[in-house]
Amino acid sequence: MRQEKSPYRVIISGGGTGGHIYPAIAIANTLKELDSNIEILFVGAENRMEIQKVPAAGYKIEGLPISGLQRSLSISNLMFPFKVISSVIKAKRILKGFKPDIAVGVGGYASWPLLYAANSLNIPTLIQEQNSYAGVTNKLLAKKAKKICVAYDNMSAFFPVEKLINTGNPVRKDILDYKNKRDEAFKFFELDPAKKTILVIGGSLGARTINHSIADKLQMLIDNNVQLIWQTGKLYHETAKDIAAKTGNKGIKVFDFIYKMDLAYAAADVVISRAGALAISELCLVGKPAVFVPSPNVAEDHQTKNAMALVNADAAQMIKDEAAIQVLVPAALKLMKDEQKQNIFAANIKKLGKPEAAKTIANEVMSIIKEYRKEK
Repeated sequence: MRQEKSPYRVIISGGGTGGHIYPAIAIANTLKELDSNIEILFVGAENRMEIQKVPAAGYKIEGLPISGLQRSLSISNLMFPFKVISSVIKAKRILKGFKPDIAVGVGGYASWPLLYAANSLNIPTLIQEQNSYAGVTNKLLAKKAKKICVAYDNMSAFFPVEKLINTGNPVRKDILDYKNKRDEAFKFFELDPAKKTILVIGGSLGARTINHSIADKLQMLIDNNVQLIWQTGKLYHETAKDIAAKTGNKGIKVFDFIYKMDLAYAAADVVISRAGALAISELCLVGKPAVFVPSPNVAEDHQTKNAMALVNADAAQMIKDEAAIQVLVPAALKLMKDEQKQNIFAANIKKLGKPEAAKTIANEVMSIIKEYRKEK
């Protein structure tokens, strides 16, 4: 039996995209603020971005061989059952070695095998569901979870109501500190503060449709005297740089990844974005008018459901992926010229923000740990 004075131990599992990784890190950072002695271990999927991003944030991570199912018939899909089994076996080995007081799942490939293994070893679990439409994995894991932290109302359609707590989605702390950085932002991006600016964020891996839509109508943006901060992702970065260079316009700034998102938000008048949970949570906190282009290539089309939750609250605009090439840039420019609509979107999206999300989740984690130790 572990002595009461020994440090609390937490495993946080999930990843695959920045939308899972950064909220997980935000939870870990807040746990450290609550208890500096707490020991935290991350578990992610091998060869995914969390293997680099988590150590960069100062935490240890173990990788599992799990991967997602492909939409087409492939060798990878045939290997999937074996990857699941080997991931569960490795997850049990990690859990027995680390001896956590709780396992926290934030979504992504690695969540299921780790939390499934934790449940089999009677280690309490907490799930953080980021989207407005719950995925199959979390619905299965919910049966044994102690608490389910969600970011939207009406999630009782997917989860037991007695386990639900609407915490919102955690975001990076620097996002909360974006105010009063407008001058710094224009200096950092070398842009003109007298001109209107559009920020384009297709997610940490970029977004093909959004990139092609911007490239196709880049001259239209220039003709309307609009500046652009354009996050392309790695795959389209060189192409976008070449396209921007050919215009000779100094107001088109192209990045594969924007590390200073607080400054990007501070400079932006209008934001074009995918409708992932992290992007929406950040925009709710910074209160920026946005045009969302949901990715059609996600489970249960959850990005469309995320975006529609805001559209129905008159808090944002949505353009379908298949219409984006023709419609996206004209829609963003129309919004840019309509200050009344911008103000309505900004005010309504701000109402949906939950700046204390990471702290609320961290407090739930600590509460479950204390109850677990009492029972032991």
